[in-house]
Amino acid sequence: MDPTVLAALTLALLVFGLLATGVWVSVTLLVSGIAMMALFTPAPTGSLMASTLWDSSWGWALTSLPLFVWMGEILFRSNLSRDMFRGLAPWVGRMPGGLLHVNVLGCAVMAAITGSSAVTCATIGRLSVPELEKRGYPMAQTIGTLAGSGTMGLLIPPSIVMIVYGVTAEQSIARLFIAGILPGLVLICLFMGYVGLRALLRPAEMPAPDPRVGLWGKLKALTNLVPSIGLVIAVVGSIYGGIATPTEAAAVGVLGALLLSLLYRTLDRENFVAGLMAAMRTSCMIAMIIAAASCLSIAIAFVDLPRTLASWVGDLGLSPWALLAVLALLVLAMGCFLEGISIIVLTSSVVLPLVQSAGIDLVWFGIFLVILIEAAQITPPVGFNLFVLQSLTGKDILFIARAALPYFLLLMALLVLITLFPGIVLILPDAMS
Repeated sequence: MDPTVLAALTLALLVFGLLATGVWVSVTLLVSGIAMMALFTPAPTGSLMASTLWDSSWGWALTSLPLFVWMGEILFRSNLSRDMFRGLAPWVGRMPGGLLHVNVLGCAVMAAITGSSAVTCATIGRLSVPELEKRGYPMAQTIGTLAGSGTMGLLIPPSIVMIVYGVTAEQSIARLFIAGILPGLVLICLFMGYVGLRALLRPAEMPAPDPRVGLWGKLKALTNLVPSIGLVIAVVGSIYGGIATPTEAAAVGVLGALLLSLLYRTLDRENFVAGLMAAMRTSCMIAMIIAAASCLSIAIAFVDLPRTLASWVGDLGLSPWALLAVLALLVLAMGCFLEGISIIVLTSSVVLPLVQSAGIDLVWFGIFLVILIEAAQITPPVGFNLFVLQSLTGKDILFIARAALPYFLLLMALLVLITLFPGIVLILPDAMS
């Protein structure tokens, strides 16, 4: 048997075998990398792995990651979602779909602050689920809008998953952030359009519209959005305006989040320590996965697997579209069992050379991949947003998955749109470069 083929089979058995037994993703990647290096190459395994672990753990681009995670944890413990609901409700209460649009718009605003899908979903859902249930909205629709819209935490910048992809693919994080703007806006329109259309087609499901609010009342309600919109402008606007790097903007975001917590009187010693420790745990987990993935990547490079696989795919004569379809199916299948960051670091060493050899822009592919990972957030059995909503509502996971299905299909529609019209992704970063 060809040594490269044997190495690939050994790698697959190691990775899936260890993951199936419940071993941590970071440990799985590190053990697999060491085994590949020791079994299939004459290279000095110990020194190479040690230097790779060190080199992958201090990259400057990674410094923004724990700051954005901490910002999200601080805001999760504040009352920001309450004011967002008050600010948005008068504007959408009489639209087809009513206050369900608050879930979509509220998640979009929170996504632009926290960069995390689970935090976005939990923060908005903690307030909106009991409020919409009290007003008579169908629970399936409430859950569906939260499940789908919560995924925007990965697409609308700043996004933690985009930071990990940018580091792994050696792409500009600022360009990735900018590239996510238009697809994010398109996704908001798709979700709101579906909510409105369903309400028009099935009016019996919906409660009576909210009482009409005059223009002055609506404008007055907008003052509730000032804190959240101000933080979005401070964080995201500073990046787009060239005033700050993503890391500097993340530091500004943390300061802004602390100030908002002071304003909402939720910043006590207990919340501060809890948020800091949660951010540290999450950041350490991500850093461990990235460092271990670097070890696996260098081992795979030594056994020449990326070049061999790229050559094999090239011999198949797949068009770029066919290649993207195959990769999409692979990521969605992995998304049933792994979370997004693990998927990126696990596949990058093999997938990125294939994508580059097909002439696909890596910034565009980053957004393509993020949308797929968004879809994986609402697919059982390991859809993180499904678990968040299960804890909020007490509904079983299959009920939540069925409610989220239309939003999964809308994410697939967005994939088709950016594939047919790649300018949706690239026009803004190209214009600002």
